[in-house]
Formats: sequence, C-alpha cells, structure tokens
Amino acid sequence: MRSVSNALVNVFIQIFAAFLGLAGGIAVGGGMVALFVVLDMLPRLAQITNSFHRVHWFEAAIITGALFFTVIDLWSIKLRYAGWLSPVIGLLDGVFVGLLAAALTEVLNVLPILAKRLGMSGILTFLLTAMVLGKIIGSWFDCFIYPH
Repeated sequence: MRSVSNALVNVFIQIFAAFLGLAGGIAVGGGMVALFVVLDMLPRLAQITNSFHRVHWFEAAIITGALFFTVIDLWSIKLRYAGWLSPVIGLLDGVFVGLLAAALTEVLNVLPILAKRLGMSGILTFLLTAMVLGKIIGSWFDCFIYPH
C-alpha cells in the first residue's frame, strides 16, 4: 500500500513539475514576443537594413534559434568542436543584445533627452561612441581580467 502511495505522489510531483515548466515557458515566451512587438524590433531592423521583403527570415531565425538552444539546454547536448564555435555564438549574442538595447533606447528616446539636458546635443555621436566603447571594454575586462 505504501509503494502505491509513493508512486501516486511521484506521479503528482511530475505532473506538477511539467505544469510549472509549461507555465514558465509560456510566460517567458509571451514576454519575449511582447518585447519584440512593443519595441518593433523586427520592422525596425528590416527598415534599417532595407530588407522588408526578408522580414520572414528574421522571424524564422529568432524562432529557430530559440528552439535550437532550448533543445540543447533541455537535453544537455554537448557540442563537439565548440571551441571554434564559441566566438561566433558570442558575436551573435552580442548583436542580439545590442539590437535589443538599441530598440529599447530608441523607443524610450533616452539618449536625445539625456544629451539635451546635459547640453551635449551637438556631440550626441561622440556620446553614443563612448557608451559603446565603454560597454565593449567593460565586457573584455570582465571576460579576460576577471574570468568566472
């Protein structure tokens, strides 16, 4: 009788864990989609690159990347020869984070307001360059000086 009770508890725990995983995935996926929609990342990227006819490729790339890396993480797949692939993945991650930050900044109009209030409207390009270089140097410093 005790083993049947333990088996039922284990089944309940597995069903509850599956429910939590599904709910968490829906919440994160919904948040990601909402972020892309609110920030208009894909239409803006298509506008900047003058490639409106390829916007479906951008969408497919985001979905494929999310599915691919979810499967790799879920099944703990180890990629062979990942040493040469790491810089490529790092570059693509950096591009994604940069696009996300640029879209967020553009939506909020933070930099023009900041430049105007600081009296730096004439040198906004230099302000942007300084911010980008600071981010790059900080990332390199964190990666090479203080590796985790």
